[in-house]
Amino acid sequence: MRFIISLFMLQLFFIFFCHTSFAENVLSKLEPPQDKVLLIIGQDNKTIETYIDDTGNIPGGFMIYTSIQDMDGLNYISKDYGSGTFYADELLNKYPFTVIQIGLYMVDALSKTYEGLYDDNIVLLAGWLKKVKVPVYLRIGYEFNGPHNHHDPEEYKKAYCYLVDKLKDAGVNNTAYVWHAHGHQVEPDLIKWYPGDAYVDWIGLSYFSQPEDMMEPVIAFAKKYNKPVMIGEATPKGMSTSLDKTGWEAWYKLFFKFVKKHNIKAISYINSNWEDQPMWVGQGWGDARVQANEYIKEHWLEEINKDIYLKSTDKLFKQLGYE
Repeated sequence: MRFIISLFMLQLFFIFFCHTSFAENVLSKLEPPQDKVLLIIGQDNKTIETYIDDTGNIPGGFMIYTSIQDMDGLNYISKDYGSGTFYADELLNKYPFTVIQIGLYMVDALSKTYEGLYDDNIVLLAGWLKKVKVPVYLRIGYEFNGPHNHHDPEEYKKAYCYLVDKLKDAGVNNTAYVWHAHGHQVEPDLIKWYPGDAYVDWIGLSYFSQPEDMMEPVIAFAKKYNKPVMIGEATPKGMSTSLDKTGWEAWYKLFFKFVKKHNIKAISYINSNWEDQPMWVGQGWGDARVQANEYIKEHWLEEINKDIYLKSTDKLFKQLGYE
C-alpha cells in the first residue's frame, strides 16, 4: 500500500513538473527563442535604405506607420507628413526575409473604429496582411496612455478589441498584436487600459531618454501577464550621435544593458536624423543615425552582429515560429 501511494505521488510530481516546465517555455506568437532579440530598424523608407547602404547590414525587420483613417504606406507610398514616406511592399520585395512592424495611428478615431466607420480600411488591412505572408507586428494605437494621444481607456480597449476581432474573423494569422505603452510614467495604472490576454500577444514600450524607473512598471506588467516585451520605438532623444564616445556611454550602452537585463525580445531602433524632418526639426530629437559617427557605428555593429540579434536570413521566419 505504501509503495502504491509513493508511486502515485511520484506520478503527480512528474505531471506537475512537466506541465510547469512546458508552460514556462511556451512562446508567444512570433516570439524569438530564448536569448534571441529581433532587430528592427525604422522608420521611413529613405532612412531604412540609407542605414542598410551605410552599414552593409540588413536587419530582421522594418518599422513603418499607417493610420486607421487612411491605411496608406502598405501597398502604395504614403503621404509625407513631414517625417518621410512609408512603403512596406517596396521593402518586402527588396528584402524578402524580413518582418514588418506597423505603428497603427488611431488618434481621434477610436469611437469611429468600433462603430464601423473604418471597416473598409480594416478590410484593406486584412487583405494586405494575408497577402504579404511574412510575420507582422501590429502596434494598435501605439503609446496608448501617452498624453499626446489623449485616448480614453475604455474607448481604446473597445477599438483595440474590435480591430483584432475583425482581423481574426478575416483569417489573418501571420500577425502578432502589440499593446504598446508609453513608458513615461513612474506608476501608470496600466490595467485600466488592458484589452485582455486573448487580445495581446506582446507588450511594448518606448525607450527614448527617460529614466528607467518610468519603463519598469511596463516590464513588471508584462512579466505578470507572461507576455514578451518589444521596444516598439527607440531613439537617443537629445543625445546626438555627434557626441561620439560620450553618446555611446550615455545612451547606447545603457540601452543594450536594459535589453539584456529585462529579456527584451524585439527592439525597434529609429535611425533618423530628426533635424532633417520638418515634423521634428527644432524639438530636440537630434541626429540618431548610428552611421553619422564612426565610433558609434563601429560599436553599434559590434553589438548587433552578436549571435543574439536576429537579422535577415532565410531561417528568420522559422526562428519566429512562422513558416
